[in-house]
Amino acid sequence: MATKNHNLSEYDPESLPAAKFLEPQQYGLVVADWNSEITYALLEGAYDTLTEQGVRPDNITVVHVPGTFELTYAAKLLQEKGCYAAIIVMGCVIQGDTPHFDYVCQGVTQGVTMLNARKGDSKAACPVIFSVLTTLNKEQALERAGGKLGNKGIEGAITAIKMANLFLQ
Repeated sequence: MATKNHNLSEYDPESLPAAKFLEPQQYGLVVADWNSEITYALLEGAYDTLTEQGVRPDNITVVHVPGTFELTYAAKLLQEKGCYAAIIVMGCVIQGDTPHFDYVCQGVTQGVTMLNARKGDSKAACPVIFSVLTTLNKEQALERAGGKLGNKGIEGAITAIKMANLFLQ
């Protein structure tokens, strides 16, 4: 968890497993278009980090969905293709005056958890990485989308590489 005194987006590239040697080498990036000023910054951070770690751009699939709640469904469709080393879901939910925030956050959290606990064909059971910002205001979101608290998209890519390599070490 990032705090004001600790930016988790700073990492040592030498400490990561080699993403370019993974089989399959493909990564899925699912991004919500709602709050696009924030979510597209997360997407850029994840995409750039994957390519910097050796993933070829043609091995990265980017899927856009309308909002954060729809991330789970798109991730499920990608997961069922069975060709991804990991999938990263990126969205941003900013708390408002109604309980909508709670329902969206709870729904996407449970959905991603369910995808990560899937049984069956091992090819379809790739890790789904949660890079969804759940903040009290837009300023907090911007701080986590390339601002003073780093970029959660970068952290999602690092997590995806590590999780994809979990059983290869």
